[in-house]
Amino acid sequence: MRTIRWVVLVAAAVLPTVACSGAAAAPGPPAPAPVATPAATEPPPVVVLDPGHNGRNGTASATRRLVPDGRGGEKACNTTGTSTDAGYPEHAFAFDVAQRVTTKLEAAGVRVVLTRPDDDGVGPCVDERGRAGEAAGAAATVSIHADGAAPASSGFHVAYSDPPLNPVQAGPARDLATALRDALRSGGFRDSDYIGRAGLSPRADLAGLNHATRPTALVECANMRNPREAAVVSSPDGRERYAAAIADGVLAFLGLKG
Repeated sequence: MRTIRWVVLVAAAVLPTVACSGAAAAPGPPAPAPVATPAATEPPPVVVLDPGHNGRNGTASATRRLVPDGRGGEKACNTTGTSTDAGYPEHAFAFDVAQRVTTKLEAAGVRVVLTRPDDDGVGPCVDERGRAGEAAGAAATVSIHADGAAPASSGFHVAYSDPPLNPVQAGPARDLATALRDALRSGGFRDSDYIGRAGLSPRADLAGLNHATRPTALVECANMRNPREAAVVSSPDGRERYAAAIADGVLAFLGLKG
């Protein structure tokens, strides 16, 4: 009898309780709350900024070697650039403006890649600069320069590769150049009166544009030999104005500016 009673007790412990006829079943535990799945986010657009020249180009023999120009010829790897009559160099202007543009684009959610990290190096060569957009997966590449023309000449111009060497150069690159031109005009800068037409300059001789397979344009912000424009490029306020206009042009091209 003792053994039989033990078996009955065990069975009662392990069998589920059956509700009596007519009685409501005991409520079960609450269902777990649904877990929210984070929405997939688009990666930020990438923009390559290419500050022209570099601080030590003038002392480096490496910049004088020849590299492919993108049209079957050759060009010097890189050059020293120009300067104002007072000695403010183009390479310093270009790097300062590029850093200011970087700040503005990053604030708008754009990832920026620079072709050179500082203004105390050599190069890179123009063919490498031209391929930088492809290497970075860029939506746009902007090369930043200032010109050295006759002192009476003035104004900005935006260059693009022409005749085009690929479909990107035939369409999107021209769209980028136009967006930059329009933004510079809106920023109060005047079209060049000595090169190009209506602020745009189609060029076949610029290797950095010829090698590009992503939308690429080159901005010659001013003539550094013109006394009035030299004063603008030499001042922090002037460089801030150029940077704001270039950033606005890039954002307009990317569809990020109303």
